[in-house]
Amino acid sequence: MRLDKYLKVSRLIKRRTVANEACDSGRVSINGRPAKASAEVKQGDIITIGFGNKEVKVEVLDVQETVKKEEAKELFRYL
Repeated sequence: MRLDKYLKVSRLIKRRTVANEACDSGRVSINGRPAKASAEVKQGDIITIGFGNKEVKVEVLDVQETVKKEEAKELFRYL
C-alpha cells in the first residue's frame, strides 16, 4: 500500500493530501530513510512522522485497504 494512503487509513494523518505534503517536505521516513508518498508500506516497517518539534514513531502491524474508525488503532503500535 502507498505510504500516503496508509497514513490516511490508519488515521495518523487525517487527509491524504496532507499526508502527501508531509512526505514531499521530508517529514516522513520509513525505517530511517526519507520516504516519498508513493513508497510501499509493509508489515514490520517503522514510520517516523515529524509534527513541528514533536516526532511520532510507529510500527506497522497490519496493512488494510479500508478499516472502520474504531479499528484504525489496530493497524499500528506507538514506539
